[in-house]
Amino acid sequence: MMHHLNPSEHALAQAIIKFHQNLQIPQKEDLQSLTFSSNDPIYRITKTAAWQLGFINQDAQCIALAWQKQCASQEQLDPLAWPASPMLFGIHPNSSESFAPCPKNLGLYVVAPDASWVKKLAQAGLKTIQLRFKSSDQQQILEQVKTAIATGREYDSQLFINDYWELAIEEAAYGVHLGQEDLDTADLSRIRAAGLRLGISTHGYAEMLRAQQYAPSYIALGAIFPTTLKQMQTAPQGLGRLTYYAQLLAQYPLVGIGGVDENNITQVLDTGVGSAALVRAVINSPDYTAAINRLKKHFQ
Repeated sequence: MMHHLNPSEHALAQAIIKFHQNLQIPQKEDLQSLTFSSNDPIYRITKTAAWQLGFINQDAQCIALAWQKQCASQEQLDPLAWPASPMLFGIHPNSSESFAPCPKNLGLYVVAPDASWVKKLAQAGLKTIQLRFKSSDQQQILEQVKTAIATGREYDSQLFINDYWELAIEEAAYGVHLGQEDLDTADLSRIRAAGLRLGISTHGYAEMLRAQQYAPSYIALGAIFPTTLKQMQTAPQGLGRLTYYAQLLAQYPLVGIGGVDENNITQVLDTGVGSAALVRAVINSPDYTAAINRLKKHFQ
């Protein structure tokens, strides 16, 4: 890959890689995915380094463009100075088109597989819950969403409905959670006009930059650790990357998600996110109420 670079550029790229080993994850893409849109040496050096650290092509592109901007005000490329300022990535303060706000720190956030679990979690005193119910039966979906929203209202929970944004509007849910692919089809202006909060999943720089353009209520960052619950297109991002992501999007409520459990939740929260979303650590626990009580202590 380094045949793109001359020896001095190669040395700088290697220095970046050396100084930022905490961001390294295995590279899943082949060399052909690495493309350059400019011959600027700073851009080529930093994009090559980011790619070798395991960032996918579109994320390496975001990093390289930010580093290029950063170097415009410096005499030379500093391999230590990983770009971290929101302005370098074109992130600006929220606009008047923002979605309804939710608390900056959403606390312990549990993803429930159905409405009965929403009730159990709410009864256990959990404030932030997501219903992620998967079915092809439209009647069943309707019943699950209606029941869950009614439960959320009864217990004054911050209940987010995954995917089913039209039903969430009809039933006046607290909020909706959407994945990146849902952003292509959902009517975001309708969700915003209805006063619902919006959470968006992201898996790296390019998706974070896309999500923040909508000024959502919160942004989910992941997957942090390996998870068997969902087939992920991107490798787990790790705590090093999560720290930079949290810094970049500090103006938003942030939720760390993916493989979070009792053993690593402290490390996740130390990155600066105000919430961590869990599934198995609660749903599969032999005593879910005890698990919730133990986990909630991390947020006090």
